[in-house]
Amino acid sequence: MTTLACYRALVPLTLLVLFGMHQVYAAELLVEVQDSKGAKLKDAVVFVENTKTAGIAPTAGYELEQKSKQFNPQVSVVQVGTSINFPNRDKVRHHVYSFSPAKKFELKLYSGVPANPVLFDKAGTVVLGCNIHDTMLAYVYIVDTPYFAKTDSNGVAKLANVPEENYILKVWHYALQQENKVVEQSISVKSSNKAIPVKLEINHANLIQGE
Repeated sequence: MTTLACYRALVPLTLLVLFGMHQVYAAELLVEVQDSKGAKLKDAVVFVENTKTAGIAPTAGYELEQKSKQFNPQVSVVQVGTSINFPNRDKVRHHVYSFSPAKKFELKLYSGVPANPVLFDKAGTVVLGCNIHDTMLAYVYIVDTPYFAKTDSNGVAKLANVPEENYILKVWHYALQQENKVVEQSISVKSSNKAIPVKLEINHANLIQGE
């Protein structure tokens, strides 16, 4: 084959490769969560999902301590496949457990750090308690996506490095009027997006003290 013939053969292939390639940009997604009266909601779990987000392995473990006879933090969000350590930093022993379908487990009376972390391998809500101290309560929400966050004291969740694509935005709060309900809406993530407002129907009697 001559040089000219080789060139003519390569041109269509080159154009196909060039036009088939595209760069995916990432953006920061801001979500503002309030109750029905406009009060800012702390500790709402915010995440986005599409056909590409499931099954991605988490990049790190997580620590949920017991201190001053309380779980810290009292609301957590982790990715499916995350291993959680439960260090006891009190001078008394704790007995951590959950009966939730998403993760049933028990760490019998112990001090210090358990020998093995607990693997959270199923999406859903996990309610934690202590068999010795009935006032100890915490929530772990497990999501099957790497794009998630929790709202701060201003009711704002910041999801970093979210690829600019179409998603289902989902918001959960432990004190929702309808228990375990997830509020959803379709969104398109772009760098030019403004903060997305979300309002939730909350049972204020179930709010953790101080929230």
